[in-house]
Parts: sequence; C-alpha cells; structure tokens
Amino acid sequence: MFFIASKVVFFCIQPSSLAFFGVLGGALLLRSFPAWGRRFLYAGLGIIVLFGFLPGGNILVLPLEERFGSHVPGIPQEKVSGIILLGGFEDISVTNARGGLALNEAAERLTETLRLARALPDAKVIFTGGSGSLLGGEGIASAVRQFLIDAGIAPDRILVENNSRNTYENATFTKALVKPTVSDRWLLVTSAYHMPRSIGVFRKVGFDVIPYPVDFRTRDWGDAFRPFDSFAAGLQRTDLAAKEWIGLVAYWLTGRSSALFPGP
Repeated sequence: MFFIASKVVFFCIQPSSLAFFGVLGGALLLRSFPAWGRRFLYAGLGIIVLFGFLPGGNILVLPLEERFGSHVPGIPQEKVSGIILLGGFEDISVTNARGGLALNEAAERLTETLRLARALPDAKVIFTGGSGSLLGGEGIASAVRQFLIDAGIAPDRILVENNSRNTYENATFTKALVKPTVSDRWLLVTSAYHMPRSIGVFRKVGFDVIPYPVDFRTRDWGDAFRPFDSFAAGLQRTDLAAKEWIGLVAYWLTGRSSALFPGP
C-alpha cells in the first residue's frame, strides 16, 4: 500500500506535474473565473521558468549530492566483503523488449561497480532491484547478472535480488540475502543524490554499509548559478531532487530511515 501511494502521490505533486496542472487549470478557469485563472496560470509558468530555465533544480539537488563527498571515491585499500549495486540504472521495459541490457542516465552505478569488482577480486557483487513500476512487471536481475559475467566477473561472486520495488526493500531483502556480520565491510554503490536516503534506510534495518556515491548530476556549486539549456532538462532535474527530498521526509515519518537527513 505504501508503494502504490508513494507512486501516485509523487506523480501528482512533482514539479513538472504541478506546472502542467497550473497552466491547464489556469487556461480552463480564465473565462469563468479570470482572477483564479490568472493565478493558476502564473503559478504554472513560474514553476517552468524557475525550475525549467533558472537553476532551481540544481539548488535542490546539490545538498543531496554533496552530503557524502563531492567526488567519486577511490578504490578502497582495506579488505571489502562485497559491493552492493542498487538498481535504477536499468531500463527494464526496453531490455525486455529488445534484449541485452538497456541502461538509462544512471548507468554509472553499473560501470563503477564493474570497476570496483575488477579492482577487488575477492569481493562479492550484489545486485538488488526489481520492478519499481506502478504497473508491475518483472525485474531484469538475470540480465544484469549476465552482463557482469560477460564483463569478466566470476559467476560465483555474483548474487542477485529481484523482488525489491523501493529503497527500503533493497535494504531489507539484501540484508536477508547476504546476512552481514559485524566484521564485514560492504560498499553501497548508488547515485550521489540518492545516497542520503539509501544510507538512512540501510542504517535503519541494521546493515552498516560504506557509502560509495557515483552518478553525480552537477559539477560543483557553480551550477547553482548556471541556467539549464532546455526547460525539459531543468524540470527533469527538479523532479529528481523533489523525489529524493519528499522520500527523505516520508521515510523518516514512517520509521523507514534512521534520520531525516542522514549524513556521514
């Protein structure tokens, strides 16, 4: 129920949807209620300008990305028990339709995990991720596993978890799968903007992991002053950041995270 509600609510309140509803509602109300029509219209257009062209989306995402470091970490020198790769980089529908392993803009999660796996030959590699679609469908853990094998990772090093639909289930199901001990050192690989929520959830379920943020979407704090090249790019960045901030609050209020804004 939480999964369905979260998907529906966010679809309705994400900034790009609010902009659309504002412009549409304003246009429909202009004739009968001109004052309200103008208010809705201006609100919708304001969101488009502030977050589609001006760098509002970058301002929202930068604190998330910088929370656990401003750069991709180096290869750990200490012994590592395993590498946990969070799903979200795979395009499930295209993979199922076309074969192979189709990737989206978060592909660096996979490429950095592969780099780590090659550099740490004794570490296990865990992929966790099912289908996060509201419409359901199967995950593609088998395709991810086959990609890693084809890239040179030994099959006996790879474990996959194909049932989780959100970050909380990622943490819960992965802990049950690997049964970590106090002496283990597990790296958690996910997008930098997603790391605060991920760490909060893993800490909450009692799985102490080492953050390894990748897939940075901004260059530095200078991006807080750089406008976007297109309205679509700006609104997409804003929706991305809004999802994480809303997720942080929702997970904390429902007892699924160790803190409102987890940090190092």
